[in-house]
Amino acid sequence: MQTVVCSKPGNARKLELRIRLFCRNVLLDHWTHRSDSAFWLTCILKPWPMVNQARLLYIIFGPVAPQDGQVVWQKMIEEPADEPSLKGLADAIKLLYDTGTKGWTADDVISLVDELSVVPHEWLLENNAHLLILSGNSICFTFMASKAVNGRAIELAKLIVFLALVCEKELYCMDWAVKMTRKVCKVFSTTVERNNFLQSVANAFAYVIMEMLQSVMSGDHDEDDRSFLNLFHLVHAQANFHKEVLCLTMNNTLST
Repeated sequence: MQTVVCSKPGNARKLELRIRLFCRNVLLDHWTHRSDSAFWLTCILKPWPMVNQARLLYIIFGPVAPQDGQVVWQKMIEEPADEPSLKGLADAIKLLYDTGTKGWTADDVISLVDELSVVPHEWLLENNAHLLILSGNSICFTFMASKAVNGRAIELAKLIVFLALVCEKELYCMDWAVKMTRKVCKVFSTTVERNNFLQSVANAFAYVIMEMLQSVMSGDHDEDDRSFLNLFHLVHAQANFHKEVLCLTMNNTLST
């Protein structure tokens, strides 16, 4: 473990795989009770600083290559990840958050999620959003509320755009994304702050759409079809997100 957490990711691939297989097959996966798995995961992670905890979490639960089972380090950075690639990480995060394991506070788990999103470098925001969705409502809200109270409303607005995009692409309920946004709005203490945040969400949709459009029109990428499909999904995500907002607003207005 000392070697893999201190080496450049991927430099010790066989050792990474041995650690993953030992931790999963011997210490973590065979327990009947989640609290036992959480205990052993805590024993594995807690001796290390947060940055190394995130690295180990990725080694143990991150995506692997189908041909040899080795950890795929670039996946979260280079392309949108599918649900199976993220599910192991999300389940591990939920395990630490939900079981009330000694030594872990909600802030610890949120910090771990934050640190994980830059392993080995900054993830695509879509993969961040997808991980949060798979991690469950409590973790997703706590993570977003933390950004709200720490004055990171612009970051939060962009994250909401990608939550909507993931909901659209994965056929998750868009109503969930709107309700989560509404819940986060209540974290802001004044009407002015809430209105500014909602304006930021609208602006973020426009900004990300223009960014994707520019990428498609530049024609510099081999994956133009993928870029166009992503833009297609985002336009539909914006339409469906705002449809849910309008329904929520109109229903509330008409019922008063």
